[in-house]
Amino acid sequence: MKTKILTAALLSGLVLTAGAAQAENHRERPDFATLDINGDGALTLEEMQARGEARFAEIDTDGDGALSAAELAASGTERATERATRMIARFDDNDDGLLQQDEMPSRGERRAAQIFERVDADSDGVISAEEFEAAKARMGERRGEGRGDHRGDGPRDRG
Repeated sequence: MKTKILTAALLSGLVLTAGAAQAENHRERPDFATLDINGDGALTLEEMQARGEARFAEIDTDGDGALSAAELAASGTERATERATRMIARFDDNDDGLLQQDEMPSRGERRAAQIFERVDADSDGVISAEEFEAAKARMGERRGEGRGDHRGDGPRDRG
């Protein structure tokens, strides 16, 4: 079990340090110099893994070598607070420390319109109960619901 946890942490570290997330609300990734522990101008797998181990150690606040639900939740809360703070700083046009509806990014409105258009299959400007249920079923199929392969709704091979 400890090996699986450590492996997951190392893989998480690789993902965290690879810079794969490009969305603006993700927390800052370490720069090259931080990852290049020995300062030789090249990153090795060991250096990448060391970052994963360091991140694991940051989250493991009691130092027992295992991540409890409380430690993971605290880490998630910290990240959510950081993201919310950055979002307010970016979009708070009137500098009151709060986000009003008119300060929210407009892409949510565009996204809602796109979703509405997809669900409104007959393009009559309203979504019927049948259209809603059909869209819900399509989403379930895309997410793999009913197959028991995620979300705790069935056994998983942890092999």
